[in-house]
Amino acid sequence: MSRPVLAASIAVFRDGKVLLAQRGKAPARGLFSLPGGRIEPGERMAEAVLRELQEEVGLTARIAGFVDHVEHIEHSPDGALVAHAVICAFAGYWTGGEAMISDEAQALLWVDPLDPGDLPMTRGLPDILRKAQQLIARETGQAA
Repeated sequence: MSRPVLAASIAVFRDGKVLLAQRGKAPARGLFSLPGGRIEPGERMAEAVLRELQEEVGLTARIAGFVDHVEHIEHSPDGALVAHAVICAFAGYWTGGEAMISDEAQALLWVDPLDPGDLPMTRGLPDILRKAQQLIARETGQAA
């Protein structure tokens, strides 16, 4: 790995719930996270996250805004770098499709963004969900 991977994810809201996907591939296989993936060369972050959402879980969405970035750095027990990604997290609204599992998303759940339950999650996900909920609440004029 010569440099960090740039990726994007999206907190998709539908009827007050947000979609979480259980990762089917490394890194973080088996953990729940937001749908998303790598940004391809020449692709804008917003384009990438909407493409990944469609490819990974079969949904379409409208982006409400940028939430935050997450740095994922993972080392093996011997200290070797296994993964390094910078993930740009967005929030948005579901506009179509029904969530479908895939090799990248082995389970899908619509959860309360402020109380997602006791799921095994990627590090920092509860904070991203809280920030995404605040962004959506500001945009819709609702209390967070």
